[in-house]
Amino acid sequence: MDACQDFVFHRKTGRGKTHLAIAVGAAAVRAGKSVRFFTVAQLVMHLADARDRGRLRRELDDLLSADLLVLDELGYVPLDVEGARLLFQVMSAPEGTQSLIVTTSIEFSRWGTVFGDDKMAAAVVDRLVYTGRLVEFNGASYRMENALMPGKGEAE
Repeated sequence: MDACQDFVFHRKTGRGKTHLAIAVGAAAVRAGKSVRFFTVAQLVMHLADARDRGRLRRELDDLLSADLLVLDELGYVPLDVEGARLLFQVMSAPEGTQSLIVTTSIEFSRWGTVFGDDKMAAAVVDRLVYTGRLVEFNGASYRMENALMPGKGEAE
């Protein structure tokens, strides 16, 4: 965390991305760091509410002051144009100001569909890959291997 390192945890569902992101966040808290955790959908709703109440700048400052920000499930829920812009404001913060963990099953090349704008997505990806690390989660789905309904197959 002291180096303001970014990570993208990537692969299909059930591989442990969120589990590891929570564990890293918990370790950071134990080390005295400030951590904020949101699903991307929760964050966008939170920021839209703050904007509507005239508190967007204050909320952004609060988010960006955390030592670690974890954004879970990027690309799982479609964003409208305004939601994508709000997310962009958080994810495009200058590098070196905080650590960021993003969990997603979406390839970088498809992030334009998440943001609804290829240029906005390219700017975010550029920031993340410049100093960040891509962590691929391979193997079988933990949930499918331990499902109470065996033999139902894996969702794509």
